[in-house]
Amino acid sequence: MMRTARALLPLLLLPVLLTGCGTDDEGGTRDTRPGAGADASGLDAAARAWGVAPELVRITDVRGFTVEPQSVGAYGHGGFAAVYRSDTGTARFGLFGERGTLTEQNCPRQPLVDGSDERVTCERDGDAWYRKAGDHHEYAVPADGVVIRLSADADKVGRATLRKAAESAHRPDPAELAELLPAAQGADS
Repeated sequence: MMRTARALLPLLLLPVLLTGCGTDDEGGTRDTRPGAGADASGLDAAARAWGVAPELVRITDVRGFTVEPQSVGAYGHGGFAAVYRSDTGTARFGLFGERGTLTEQNCPRQPLVDGSDERVTCERDGDAWYRKAGDHHEYAVPADGVVIRLSADADKVGRATLRKAAESAHRPDPAELAELLPAAQGADS
């Protein structure tokens, strides 16, 4: 069953990857330079363009990993997702923002983002939960009705890296938002 879940993971991420692809109204390529088009209202405009609530949009900063702009956008039923790739290209982790809560009671009953139906173990780690199922693991940070999940294959991305990603997760400022474009580019034009 785990082999099936691992095979399905790229398919689950495909809509996320395709969300950011596109051209401008004249058929040209969008300007994706940092700072292009981002302003104080940029997050709301970007979230609307992606079809997600602004409070779900988060980014993170982990040495050796870079967000893949084409992966940024809607995930599942109104959630937010972004995929981070290692500078070597050998590892990836997903950042997901969803409405919900995690408690000691419901944590083991909620599957990991990869869709695995394997038994989930939960360990409290500060304000976050470290969760594991099979060879997949994640950090989940619940706050104010939103859960931010940092999820990866445990053989590719270590626990310390996911913890750092969870600790660094935050709402993007205008300059950081510009790096997530082109998906948000021209959202209000």
